[in-house]
Amino acid sequence: MTPTDNHAAVPSTFVRIAWIILIFATLYLCYFHNLGAIGLVGPDEPRYAWVARDMAESGDWVTPRLYGNPWFEKPVLYYWGAASSFRLFGVSETAARLPSAICALLATLSMAWLAWKLYGAETARWLLLSLPTTVGMIGFSHAAAMDMPLTGTLTIAMVSACVIVGLTRDDDSPVIPQTPWFALLFFGFFLGLAVLAKGPAAIILSGGAVFLWSAFTKRWRDALRCLHPVAIASFCLIALPWYILCSRRNPDFFRIFIIEHNFKRFLTPEFQHVKPFWYYIPVVLIAFLPWTLALLSTAFFGCVRFARGTKFSSSSLFLLCWALFSLLFFSISKSKLPGYILPAIPAISLLLASSYVQRTARESKIFRWIQFGGGFLAVVVAALVPWMDVKPALSVGLIIFAFGIANIILAIHRRTTFLSLRLAYFCVAPVLLLLCFFNHLESDFFRRDPSGKTLATEVMMKQIPLEQIYTSNMNRGQQYSLDFYLHHETQQWDTREQKEGYLLLRWKNCRQIVQLPLVCADESAQTNSSGWFIYRIRQQN
Repeated sequence: MTPTDNHAAVPSTFVRIAWIILIFATLYLCYFHNLGAIGLVGPDEPRYAWVARDMAESGDWVTPRLYGNPWFEKPVLYYWGAASSFRLFGVSETAARLPSAICALLATLSMAWLAWKLYGAETARWLLLSLPTTVGMIGFSHAAAMDMPLTGTLTIAMVSACVIVGLTRDDDSPVIPQTPWFALLFFGFFLGLAVLAKGPAAIILSGGAVFLWSAFTKRWRDALRCLHPVAIASFCLIALPWYILCSRRNPDFFRIFIIEHNFKRFLTPEFQHVKPFWYYIPVVLIAFLPWTLALLSTAFFGCVRFARGTKFSSSSLFLLCWALFSLLFFSISKSKLPGYILPAIPAISLLLASSYVQRTARESKIFRWIQFGGGFLAVVVAALVPWMDVKPALSVGLIIFAFGIANIILAIHRRTTFLSLRLAYFCVAPVLLLLCFFNHLESDFFRRDPSGKTLATEVMMKQIPLEQIYTSNMNRGQQYSLDFYLHHETQQWDTREQKEGYLLLRWKNCRQIVQLPLVCADESAQTNSSGWFIYRIRQQN
């Protein structure tokens, strides 16, 4: 590997100000802008938000409850974060998603610090621009889910592990290594939080990555420092109290959470998320948009160097083991979802940033042509999208166009601006512009509100008694979302036990569903925004 850029020329004041503005704009727009742009969607967001709201309202911070019943599908860290956010800022989509955004920010800042220590300031700057602008980090930072809290806490734990094993030592470090007390405390503390975020898988991901690195480097003694009593004590103080309290209050907690939602989820296809072994390869490529071409070319150059006998540094091997073990672990699992692979993204992103900075002159030339060619092709495709059978054509075309321009700017590596900044640094600008105009793009993609928020608003405006509401053929995600916004568990229509009330239907087929002696009182008009029909069901006269 080439030397780091720690001793690069000190930038001028104007350059520093420009960097601060660009980085702050990137972090804010990617992680915090438009957190509440759409309602809570899918089956997970509204359920997790419900549990968090229940904690905030009841004051019971130990037992997660969904619809008043104990619910042990996931641990408690996200619920604590969202419940605290609800208490501080009120119940809203923004408050529900704020814990994920904060965890994304913490993961990025910790990786930037590691990039600075391992590879220098320029790599850290690239990391601060490239990682937040990936589709994976933007998407999951805007999700009220467990994936980003796990990624944020595990990332800080792994950065601390880098310090513990001595990867961040430099020329200014003492000749005799000192015990990294703060790193040990941080490692145990944040690994404990990671276990509270998603369970014992965090221990496997961290320990497996360190073990794999020590196997490649033969630095077993350094790896064993992670088992220092200080780290173990810090971990136990953070992770164990909630598990012990929850188990004492709920005797079936261990069986439901550990056996069913951890071992069975990993070892069996019971949860019906079965995907092929190679599933996470395309997931990672999509997650790294718009920098997928850069990732592929970096992987290619890395393989070429390895084939030629190039030895990678211990720090690069650590990052590779971190990413590869996460990929392998979740690829073996019988249950696969896109968010599972998120903990590997920070490590891959740092490898990408360091490779971009340290690329040789020959590799840099090939890289620029690949980026320019890919970007130009994307711009051409964007121009053709309006004539394709793609809906919504305009928004899809704009996204492809922005990604193409981003890659073209990234290819212009040596040109500088009036502030002596490389023009390539502004490759994030098209992505940031997309985020600024997200509301217009979202309205094109979703003709109707995909959540239950709009429908719940219309139901409340009609002052319909909540206990008399029934739904039919509503998907799980929208059903949970409707329940969250109504703050009430709505019932599904049962043709065997028909009751008077109000029936919510997607289509005007009330008379096909309701059977005598009940009838649809009248033809309902379609609600203005949600697209649902509300029928009054009563006894036949």
